Amino acid sequence: MNIKSLLLGSAAALVAVSGARAADVIVPVAPEPAEYVKVCDVYGTGFYYIPGTETCLSIGGYVRYQINAAGSIEDDFGNQFLVNDEGDTYQVGSAVRVRLNFDAREETELGTLRAFARLQAQNTFGAYSNDAPYRMDMGYIQLGGLTMGYLDTLWTEDDGLLTDTDLPVGDYQTNRISYTYAQDGFSAAVSIEDDASGDWIPDVVGRLAYSGGWGRVYIAGSYDERQSGGLIDNFIPVVGGIGIADIDTGGDDGAFALKGGISFKDLIAADSELRIEGSYAFDPSSYSTIGLFSNARTIGTDLDNVLDTIPVEWQVGAGYSQAFGKLGIAVSGVYGETFDFSSTPLVGPSIEVGSFNYYKLVGNVGYEVTKNFDMLAEVSYTNLDLNGDNGFADNSADQTAGFLRFVRSF
Repeated sequence: MNIKSLLLGSAAALVAVSGARAADVIVPVAPEPAEYVKVCDVYGTGFYYIPGTETCLSIGGYVRYQINAAGSIEDDFGNQFLVNDEGDTYQVGSAVRVRLNFDAREETELGTLRAFARLQAQNTFGAYSNDAPYRMDMGYIQLGGLTMGYLDTLWTEDDGLLTDTDLPVGDYQTNRISYTYAQDGFSAAVSIEDDASGDWIPDVVGRLAYSGGWGRVYIAGSYDERQSGGLIDNFIPVVGGIGIADIDTGGDDGAFALKGGISFKDLIAADSELRIEGSYAFDPSSYSTIGLFSNARTIGTDLDNVLDTIPVEWQVGAGYSQAFGKLGIAVSGVYGETFDFSSTPLVGPSIEVGSFNYYKLVGNVGYEVTKNFDMLAEVSYTNLDLNGDNGFADNSADQTAGFLRFVRSF
């Protein structure tokens, strides 16, 4: 064997060994590119695609700090119906609210599928200043024009005047199933609503509306299957205690109510809005109530800023708002009449006292301190008047209240 043969044999052996080792090498799989959160601009700003899905999610809310002040509810004879722990004829306190909104949407062959949830916690001063638990303030599902869940009654959807205390009648939340047809600014909706009576007959609400660049107009009607729902005992200062609305608690006819409103944008000046609303109830109904008086714990805390709700036969009101850059002002006012009441003394039968007239005026000033941080100062005046019947003297009660609010939204 010569040197040439030896070299060729060695080279062949090396090639064979190298091939065998190459067959044993594990080639790593290239990692899949990371799927980062993507912006979803289909539904406006603030939405992102949930990774791996076609669902868009928005998370928002605010933190709010508010200082409340409520004057005493005083009648014509000097009686005081609201005092603080020191015996002073006013209350001052603070409240903190944290609100979280979750909004999930995606497109389907049946329209937009949406789920909305609002969680909210709020504490108040004094005995209520403990850590506040979170509660479901709103939660509903939508598919196209179908809505089902817990939210504002259709009766109060997009109503109210232009101050924060917006003075609507029948402002509350409920479980409901509703359907809305909308086309070219026109909408028609019907809602089946749980009245918490425990029977199978629901409340029914219908609404027609039209909106355009000039403003909007609407009319709504409600059928309250249970006249007496939540309206039996009401604190009425001008009769000195408990007043009972004259309601046929055993009646099967239910209660009907109507209301409507119209608003005009930029009618008087640029960046302004004028709104007018009115309502009429044929019988006492939970869809026709208003909260007139407040204490320092209830101001701005609920849909109704109330000490008690009062059944209203009719009400008319108007509001105006005007923006000046970062500064905004708004005023609102209502005038109305309640249903007849009877007074319940400690001893003896109830006495008819008739109906009450009332009015409430609200004004506020708001300012955008910086992006996503606003402040609002609001003051209100309430007057409830009784023309005495059956031996009751003419009397009235009034109250001044207000708040200063700071909100950081996100």
